[in-house]
Amino acid sequence: MMKTYDFVSAGSIRQALSREDASYLAGGTTLVDLMKLEVMTPAHVVDINSLPLRGIHCAPQGLRIGALERMADVAVHHEVAQRWSMVSTALALSASPQLRNMASIGGNLLQRTRCDYFRDVRMPCNKRKPGSGCPAVNGDNRMHAILGGSSACVATHASDLAVALVALDASIRLQDRHGERVIKLADFYRLPGDTPSVENQLRPGELITEVIVPACDWPQAYVKVRDRTSYEFPGLGGCGGRRALGRGAGRPHRGRRRGHPAVAVAGRGEGSAGQAGDRGELPGGGPHGGG
Repeated sequence: MMKTYDFVSAGSIRQALSREDASYLAGGTTLVDLMKLEVMTPAHVVDINSLPLRGIHCAPQGLRIGALERMADVAVHHEVAQRWSMVSTALALSASPQLRNMASIGGNLLQRTRCDYFRDVRMPCNKRKPGSGCPAVNGDNRMHAILGGSSACVATHASDLAVALVALDASIRLQDRHGERVIKLADFYRLPGDTPSVENQLRPGELITEVIVPACDWPQAYVKVRDRTSYEFPGLGGCGGRRALGRGAGRPHRGRRRGHPAVAVAGRGEGSAGQAGDRGELPGGGPHGGG
């Protein structure tokens, strides 16, 4: 049952950023869902759909996507599919057609974990309630992190798009009432460590306004491993050409070991990815390494 909250539709970016304790509503495919479950109980919700944060701009130097662009529109954009096929494929393999028509690019990058313990308010969860414990460590954890977890949290990152963007060395533009900053997406997400409730570098009252992707002239592919071919979050997501892994980890990871074929790790399942972490091919160490 959803708790009561104040609601306002922002007419400008300045108005949207006026409250640091507000939660922003774009497509609502994550926020509304978690509000119904009482996992998130914001006192103030700001609808940002009327803000001028749309547009797909392709240029020789790269791609710029407004944070309010819908996933479906970016996925079918002809030049995005031609020049940044990992982005197009990752989006096309995400969620369902109905959700892709609603969900925004910025919201997708901020979606919360699909961990069942996190989404059930009857269960302890360090990410939802710091200090309460992580039953997934010794519980039902088949779909949890094999890279980058900690004794406090083994939840995985849920976004297919984020994995592709990290592989492409993308950045995001953030804005609050004090100004703007640009940060690499690879640096934006945090490993759980001892503070799994802090998932990223977003400050209170800050908003993603734009995604910035450099030009890409190398072969690329996004591969998603899942239990079924219809609407399903990935068991493991990976990018070829420039290696990156997601879902099997607490955040998207770039594989930076050079001189080895990408197929040496990609496509061999969760066990092989875990062995790659043990060898140091991916940051975060072994099954629960790194914080």
